[in-house]
Amino acid sequence: MAKVILKDVTKIYDGDVKAVDSANIVIEDKEFVVFVGPSGCGKSTTLRMVAGLEDISGGEISIDGQVVNDVPPKDRNIAMVFQNYALYPHMSVYDNMAFGLKIRKLPKAEIDQRVREAAKILDIEKYLDRKPKQLSGGQRQRVAVGRAIVRNPKVFLFDEPLSNLDAKLRVQMRAEIIDLHQRLQATMIYVTHDQVEAMTMGDKIVVMKDGLVQQIGSPLYLYNHPINKFVAGFIGSPPMNFVTVKVLEEGGKLVLDEGSSRMTPSAEHAPSLKAFVGKEVVLGLRPEDLPYDETGAGFKTTISVVEPLGAEIHLWAKTNSSQIVSKVPPHHSFKIGETVCFAPVMEKARYFDPVSERSILPVAEVEGPSSN
Repeated sequence: MAKVILKDVTKIYDGDVKAVDSANIVIEDKEFVVFVGPSGCGKSTTLRMVAGLEDISGGEISIDGQVVNDVPPKDRNIAMVFQNYALYPHMSVYDNMAFGLKIRKLPKAEIDQRVREAAKILDIEKYLDRKPKQLSGGQRQRVAVGRAIVRNPKVFLFDEPLSNLDAKLRVQMRAEIIDLHQRLQATMIYVTHDQVEAMTMGDKIVVMKDGLVQQIGSPLYLYNHPINKFVAGFIGSPPMNFVTVKVLEEGGKLVLDEGSSRMTPSAEHAPSLKAFVGKEVVLGLRPEDLPYDETGAGFKTTISVVEPLGAEIHLWAKTNSSQIVSKVPPHHSFKIGETVCFAPVMEKARYFDPVSERSILPVAEVEGPSSN
């Protein structure tokens, strides 16, 4: 397999529209990397530039040590799996999987061996004689993946391959692709707008917004150490809560004033907040770090929505400055309009500059060996 390196890669469309702006990304050999971000953030364009389906406007892309800026897609030794499967409707599953190998004029026996091995891995052996229209969405996606596997590429590229599937099948196919990565030990780049897919599938996540790479790191690193408010809010479900607070100093200690409630930052975070005394900052807390406080002495809110999910309750409540959500054990009972309190786990809190939206706490843009 192969290492993929993007150096200052830029894509500018007609009208000076910058779809990707100076992306610097390293995908290690055998790594599963997920590009994630909202629609229009540049993630699919970046993938298509790696594939050679889009010309780059600036920078350099290398695969396995070879600069591929001017190398046509067919000579990059990559395989791509598309959102819409892109199967030939008039061909059988077998012929769809074998087509690329026939074009390369591989021996018939080798083609047959590769197709049947891939079909066995994906459990689609019994469908080899069927046409795509006779298959379900999940089965068609397996065929599309099989067509990529038979090529033995250096790099697999996936462009939102599960977005056309129903929720249950998406979960199943996620597990199958993760298992496939383990079995093939392949370099894989996967594009999705679904942060749950990104968190559960990737060894490393590249978060993008407006054509810019925001942060790169392992799922848990990005979850626990977001570099800015966007990454903090995008990674995690339900998303991180954001509350505007004023930093005050009273008796030599810092206090966070939300308006109707006050909180004390952890000793570890206090030095970073010193520069903001007398100013407002954005306090970020994950739903699981905002437990229900039965004593009634904590962070006061008013319940607006109750979402019972069986194993837990998602409790949405209004504060003085925003709406928050907490994960609560299912044995509690709540009513809309009721006043409840939460006990924030301040050691897990994140803080963001209200103007730049950058993290006030020290965070690396790209997770390194010592970033954990």
